[in-house]
Amino acid sequence: MTPQAVTLGGAPKSLFKDKVMQLLPEGGNLNACLTCGACAAGCPATGLEGMDPRKLLRMASLGMDEEILRTQWAWYCTMCQRCIYVCPMKIDIPQLVFNLRKSWPRDQRPKGIRESCDMALRSDTCSAMGANEEDWRYVVEDVAEEVRQSQSGFEHLLAPMDKKGATYFLNQNSREPVTEPDEMVPLWKVLHLAGVDWTYGSKGWAAENYCMFIADDENWEKVVRTKAKAVDDLGCKYWLNTE
Repeated sequence: MTPQAVTLGGAPKSLFKDKVMQLLPEGGNLNACLTCGACAAGCPATGLEGMDPRKLLRMASLGMDEEILRTQWAWYCTMCQRCIYVCPMKIDIPQLVFNLRKSWPRDQRPKGIRESCDMALRSDTCSAMGANEEDWRYVVEDVAEEVRQSQSGFEHLLAPMDKKGATYFLNQNSREPVTEPDEMVPLWKVLHLAGVDWTYGSKGWAAENYCMFIADDENWEKVVRTKAKAVDDLGCKYWLNTE
């Protein structure tokens, strides 16, 4: 019997892999993975949906785009970039995740993140909680006054708003003034004791940007530009974003 040659087909072409490799000539070389597992060991989302960074990377390298699109794991990934820091080959898995998220139809992306992005676009405050300028100003002034009245050593504490020419423009997670206003105070105390020249803005003050996490490039940029304009309009030198 004459031996027959067996021809092995190549892996299907992966759209995600090709896109990432175009964007990141250095960190996007997914084929450089050593499967050492360092990324999976440090990943807070490892094990969720039966996935980890290494498995997602191998699936992309093998062209398993359909399988990747069926998993919710891309939305469990926090894109914290810990995997990049521990990877000996510096492979940018979060960029792969981001482009995977962009491949989902917008109306099928997680409702909570999507609606938080949409809420931030409704006002120049950029608050994903929907807090307007008036409510924001009232909460800050009320909490600051309470601290001055009740806490020894902080009788002169200030939480400035729209202070022109302040050195630092500070952003605040908008959940705190809405649900946990006292959580803002410790940072105010640090800034007060350090003698820092800072201010909040009535516009662009919300620190979070859910449009980034939902991979909505256009609105991600819109939110950032709104915040940057608020900093520039007040003439602040530095922008401190607590997120």
